[in-house]
Amino acid sequence: MELKLVEILLEKYLEGTSSIAEEKQLKAYFSSEEVASHLVQYKPLFCYFENQKEQQYTKALPLQSRKHSYGKWIGVAAVIVAFFGTVGYFYNNSSDVDLGTYTNPEEAFVETQKALEMLSEEVNNGVESVVILKEYEKTKKTIFK
Repeated sequence: MELKLVEILLEKYLEGTSSIAEEKQLKAYFSSEEVASHLVQYKPLFCYFENQKEQQYTKALPLQSRKHSYGKWIGVAAVIVAFFGTVGYFYNNSSDVDLGTYTNPEEAFVETQKALEMLSEEVNNGVESVVILKEYEKTKKTIFK
């Protein structure tokens, strides 16, 4: 191959405008033994892949033994322990505690009236707040109309 053509193709290659066919020509040129002395620096660029194909991996690869996945079984055991712990806790603490039931009907009636009266007071406070807000809205509408 002519030296002038090689230099032109090399320039196109370095600029990134060469075609695949031109790159193959450059690869063929740099793979040969007749490379011009001022272009020898580019020889590794084009011969790299050929050199890598010829190399063999000689280091021995140790076989990795399959490790048992104890982590999965530890997780299963933890879930089982948590389940039985929760069941045991609720089973042992389920005592028959009388939670607010009254045996005397008059006493139950009085306590119910107290609770309903307190609820009524809170609802009335809420209604008063709503009335104030409605009055505010009415005033705002008349001012900004």
